[in-house]
Amino acid sequence: MSVCVGASPICPKAHSRAALHCPAVAYEKPLSFLFCLLISFFAAMLSPSSAGGRREVRIAVVGDGGSGKTTLIAAMVSESFPMSVPPVLPPTRLPHNLFPDSVPLTLIDTPSSLAKQGTRNEELKRADAVVLSYACNEPVSFERVSTYWLPELQKLEVKAPVIVVGCKLDLRDENQLVSLESLTTHIMQQFTEIVTCIECSAATLYQVPQVFYFAQKAVLHPVDPLFDYKRHALTDRCLRALRRIFVLCDHDMDGALNDEELNEFQVRCFNAPLQPSEIAKVKTIVEQKVPEGVNSVGLTFPGFIYVHNMFLKKGQTETLWAVLRKFGYDNHLKLQDDFLPVPSKQASDQSVELTDEAVEFLKSTFQLLDTDKDQYLRPDEVDKLFDTAPESPWNDTPYKDAVEKTDMGYTSLNGFLSQWALMTLLDPQRSLANLIYIGYNGNPAAALRVTRRRSVDRKKQTAERNVFQCYVFGCKHAGKSALLYSLLGRPFSNNYTPTTVEKYAANVIELKGVTRKTLILREIPEDGLLEFLSNQDCLAACDVAVFVYDSSNEYSWKKSRDLLEKVVRQGELTGYRTPCLLIAAKDDLTPFPRAVLDSVKVTQELEIKTPIHVSMKLGDSGNVYNKIINAAVHPHLSIPETEIARRKKQHYQFLHHTLIFSLVGAAMAIAGFTACRVRTVKKNTTTA
Repeated sequence: MSVCVGASPICPKAHSRAALHCPAVAYEKPLSFLFCLLISFFAAMLSPSSAGGRREVRIAVVGDGGSGKTTLIAAMVSESFPMSVPPVLPPTRLPHNLFPDSVPLTLIDTPSSLAKQGTRNEELKRADAVVLSYACNEPVSFERVSTYWLPELQKLEVKAPVIVVGCKLDLRDENQLVSLESLTTHIMQQFTEIVTCIECSAATLYQVPQVFYFAQKAVLHPVDPLFDYKRHALTDRCLRALRRIFVLCDHDMDGALNDEELNEFQVRCFNAPLQPSEIAKVKTIVEQKVPEGVNSVGLTFPGFIYVHNMFLKKGQTETLWAVLRKFGYDNHLKLQDDFLPVPSKQASDQSVELTDEAVEFLKSTFQLLDTDKDQYLRPDEVDKLFDTAPESPWNDTPYKDAVEKTDMGYTSLNGFLSQWALMTLLDPQRSLANLIYIGYNGNPAAALRVTRRRSVDRKKQTAERNVFQCYVFGCKHAGKSALLYSLLGRPFSNNYTPTTVEKYAANVIELKGVTRKTLILREIPEDGLLEFLSNQDCLAACDVAVFVYDSSNEYSWKKSRDLLEKVVRQGELTGYRTPCLLIAAKDDLTPFPRAVLDSVKVTQELEIKTPIHVSMKLGDSGNVYNKIINAAVHPHLSIPETEIARRKKQHYQFLHHTLIFSLVGAAMAIAGFTACRVRTVKKNTTTA
């Protein structure tokens, strides 16, 4: 079987959602000369990669019994009208070369009876697209589309696009002709999942292939990610993607695509060059419609958008998707995983950091964005940075308010780099993607690195990483949040807000005025501690655990000591033994005497540093952040030594010494035996 529908069939009996929301587009009329010219220039033969890498499209066909759905499938398969069909056809796979995208289709006929409703529902949930049929010669059948079938799909939470198909067009009374557009506009407005409405006839084979072409197209080249129906314009995410593509193609960064750059874009996307006369015609067409779309250099961004907007409004979604996928975008208009070679961690106690190359790129980016050279980025300058990303990654938790900013919301270079360090630690793939979105053109594989295992760091008694994560434990009112806010340079506030979800704070810390490390504080809410500790690997990513307590409050101290014991025990059970520090907060208040004595005793027993006294209210941090970094750099100095750990250590040392003594004894025995043999041989030789 070979059915060639073409790159984009324009069907007189089809009504698409693009036409519904773009009144200027009329499928009943031929395409304008100007747009045909654009199509011929830009929409060359699309490669299979424009299908987004899909290996199959699964289409479920549903509808009332007798509406023609089974006959429709049979006619598609046999290219002829079947005189009789079974109640339900088995799954049918169509060849991959049926349509230009070269992706095979599997057609699933579904039963209409209530007895087999469960089977039908399961197929609907698995479907990539749904073809919903009604009989053109039965008005009641069409009414059932909106009164039963579409509400049923919503009830089942079917997310697949829907193609509404009027079958048996040849049987409709010609005296009751109604345009498809007037018939279907209302239900398309009511049910946004409908992508296309089309009429066909299995008896005459009229538009039978087009039904399944539109179903495949709705999956491979979806409209929803590209077009905002409410605004009647390209979606914000689509505009951002096209802006990035434009910037990447604008090699000389002059704000316009000259003839050479435009031709490179054409070849990259469609494997077909443009002649100089063709480029001139394109620019003429754009200038007539969008005067600011062309300047003395070439095609500007508004002109670039105009061309792609017209592709979409004329139903050429596959052309726009061909461009997007050539630049790495998936159906959600995010970079595909294949474009994001994130290094994989081999163990839970490893982490991912930016390389020096990536950090230098970010520093130069900061300088370019800082147009007024005040060493800060305004919020609008940060927003501009992510104009070419799907969205700003820092507008939501945990990144929002996680770095140092001025009262005006300005971000310093340290805050900028800390934000990237935090995102790389928590979500390396998202960090790498955003590096690429904002213009990083180096080898993506060279932007991130996996650090050495923390367990190895502790054996070697030094850590080589540049970003350290510190877990902050403590009960309510202990002063945990004040510790985070102080790291961000925020003034102390007497207003108390309990922490209910994990919070982060990140900043750059200088050691001895030379070495710069990034410290990330992660506050663990008291109410979420049990759930946190239930995770076997909860301490794997922790470089230092600090336990904050109100030095004037007995309960706060006891709670902190209890948390310390639990974390230490967890570390011994899981093998993630973590450096620990005690922080006596609110040092401006009268201390609780027993807490002073007990805290010193506990630190001596565990062989860790004595408590660090701080008063964020007085601005006295006790150099706590540098001490946390030092504990992370030299982890062996602050790992608690419990009695169990000591016994294990002694047992290990005993076995080690025993092994050495055994080896030495064995070596001496062998040496003695060898010496005896030598003497015996000499004696026998002399006697002879």
